[in-house]
Amino acid sequence: MRIDQAAAAATKEREPALPTARGPISAAVVAALRDAAHPLPEPATISCADPFGDDVQLALYVCYELHYRGFADVPAEREWDPEILRVRGELEWPFLRELRTRATRHAHARDALDELLAEPADGDGISHFLRDRGELWQLREYAAHRSLYHLKEADPHAWVLPRLRGRAKAGMAAIEFDEFGGGRADRVHARLFADLMADLDLDTTYGHYLDAGSAEALALVNLMSLFGLHRSLRGALVGHFAAVEITSSPGSRRLAQALRRVGAGERAVFFYDEHVEADAVHEQVVRHEVVDGLLDQEPALDGDVAFGADATGWLEDRFAERLRAAWDAGESSLRTGDLTGDAT
Repeated sequence: MRIDQAAAAATKEREPALPTARGPISAAVVAALRDAAHPLPEPATISCADPFGDDVQLALYVCYELHYRGFADVPAEREWDPEILRVRGELEWPFLRELRTRATRHAHARDALDELLAEPADGDGISHFLRDRGELWQLREYAAHRSLYHLKEADPHAWVLPRLRGRAKAGMAAIEFDEFGGGRADRVHARLFADLMADLDLDTTYGHYLDAGSAEALALVNLMSLFGLHRSLRGALVGHFAAVEITSSPGSRRLAQALRRVGAGERAVFFYDEHVEADAVHEQVVRHEVVDGLLDQEPALDGDVAFGADATGWLEDRFAERLRAAWDAGESSLRTGDLTGDAT
């Protein structure tokens, strides 16, 4: 059934259900959250697993989600369970190590960010594909994947605010104020994305598409949480955020064009139109106030800022490759089910 009141669905207070496991590691984490007596995965099991695979990425997402809305029937106190935190560390450090090895391309923040500012005329990214020939079902799948982040948009970035000072803190806070609606609940970007989902006949319940989301989509959200929850990675979080803001405006313009072309409703188009305008301003603030302000105070973080931008681009490329491989084969990019009649 079509959702006409996204506001009600987007503000449900109920915590999401725990997801279906994708392997022995996520199965043990989920079981331990249901029953504290259940054993957590052994370090040897984690060390042998693919840090970018479904099992590890879901387990890591579940551990991080305890710091956001948590899960139904999981006591809030489990957020600080020392054994859960131990397992989270065993999951996240191989992820971070492999990202540093595979994704790092630049030694300096300026080089990494300047490269992002120069968009190629013949770009072939996922937003180019969706603009030029994407179909409505592909845009709906794209939105379902992205809902894992956009229904908590800007929350992971807020973790960095206590770790910044002066110009960097002020610039970051100004951008976050916009992301959180500038004081208006109906303009909070997470709410606007719920409006987009409603227009596309998608379920707007927080966490609804967790089982359907790919490991590549999970990894992008986990990256934000990893950087945000570690003070030692504050430079990487700033680099990640700068990369997102620099690439958001042109990418959002293409996605708005894609939605118009397939006949999507005004609320769906508005989400991306809003980002075209807002993120063009944010891009200037993040580069000149947040990044420059941070590096004026802490020049030793230059390489970390570059790494954050590089890791973001590398994971975005993997996500795009996952979608295109499925779509080029005429298949769904979702792990489970389809989106027919999914709206409630």
